[in-house]
Amino acid sequence: MVLTGAGISAESGLATFRDAGGLWEGHKVEDVATPEAWQKNPERVLTFYNQRRKAARHAKPNRAHEILSELQQHFEVTILTQNVDDLHERAGSKKVIHLHGSLFESRSTIDPSLIYKIEGEELNMGDCCERGSQLRPNIVWFGEMVPMMEVAARTAAQAAIFLVVGTSLVVYPAAGLIDYVPEDAVKYIVDPKKPEILPIPNLHFVAEKASIGLEMVKRNWLNEND
Repeated sequence: MVLTGAGISAESGLATFRDAGGLWEGHKVEDVATPEAWQKNPERVLTFYNQRRKAARHAKPNRAHEILSELQQHFEVTILTQNVDDLHERAGSKKVIHLHGSLFESRSTIDPSLIYKIEGEELNMGDCCERGSQLRPNIVWFGEMVPMMEVAARTAAQAAIFLVVGTSLVVYPAAGLIDYVPEDAVKYIVDPKKPEILPIPNLHFVAEKASIGLEMVKRNWLNEND
């Protein structure tokens, strides 16, 4: 099982707000990624995500995404990603669970079960669901429940190898997934900045960016399994 965060997509040129002093390309998170932001200024929120969607659509998977896809030739790989882009899928990964939703989907503001694929790059005011309600990005905003967390926790509990790539392990509830992993499972954290976490059995830390660290991990795993 692989838990990925913004750091893996950063190598494809997609911005991360935590590396910019709490700003996301000039925006405060609370102004564009919360239910309150949507209630206050939905047009600004839509514009922000239209920009993110355009950037993601034009980005390309990087070597880190490709390595995770290649590992499917040797292991059963499930990716739990906090990212809302589709770079894992475009790199060839088959089993990807999006914890925080997708830039390329919209959902009804009155019925969360009504989810639609976004055609093109924009979702605008006046775009409505079949019940006549304004559509919003199908993104889990700060302060909202994460619907896929139960699935993610069950997956983590079955992992023989748990790999964390490009995430600081400070955004909950996703950061707590490592607590569900069996004690005897091998665990790797690939990130240039070592996160402050309590001691965990069988934990290995690789202080590299995603592409370099994953090359090292892949080489190590394949040598062990020759």
